[in-house]
Amino acid sequence: MSIEKDLSAIAEFQGESLTKNLSIIESQISGISTSECVELCNSFGVDDELIGSVRAVKKVAGQINVILHATGIMNSLGRLLKDGEEVQSVSLGAGNTGRRFDLETNFQVAEFKFIDWQGGAETIRQNALFKDFHNLAEFESKKEKNLYVVGIEHPLKFFNGGRALTSVLSKQPAILESIKIKYGNSVCKTRDYYNLHKNSVQVRDVSQYLTHI
Repeated sequence: MSIEKDLSAIAEFQGESLTKNLSIIESQISGISTSECVELCNSFGVDDELIGSVRAVKKVAGQINVILHATGIMNSLGRLLKDGEEVQSVSLGAGNTGRRFDLETNFQVAEFKFIDWQGGAETIRQNALFKDFHNLAEFESKKEKNLYVVGIEHPLKFFNGGRALTSVLSKQPAILESIKIKYGNSVCKTRDYYNLHKNSVQVRDVSQYLTHI
């Protein structure tokens, strides 16, 4: 079965409201016999094929962030690269797969974050974003340093905010220690570090290079 048919089968089972459908099934399934179970499953389209569809979609969905990262970078390059700019290395998979950055050209080094920011409590996303910013900021190079994100409002609000670096880097003790050693106790919040490097690392909206974001 193709992924389109898999999705169609799942959508049919879900209906307009999965919660409502499950409630209906729960009310009908109590007290039924073996033969009635088969009949009930048939009436809701539940069979081995549907289970196979769900498993197939789950497998793909588990890699969806990696797929978005890879295709997002690939699709942006045609509009993002300047005249005379050439790709020297690119990391499309999870992490940097042995490469320093997601993208390195003869003009720039860059990291990409294809996150749909909601503006709420997004500490894990913020932590990952700060790590990328830090890696770019501390990289010694005459090339442009760019951090491409989907919309700059929420990322800049975070960078200019007052979250303690001890919180942001709670899972990155080595980075936290390196900042303390290099900058001292005066750099203890995100805005402190951002203000030091905002002129050397540009936070750019990747949406301008993509037509469907």
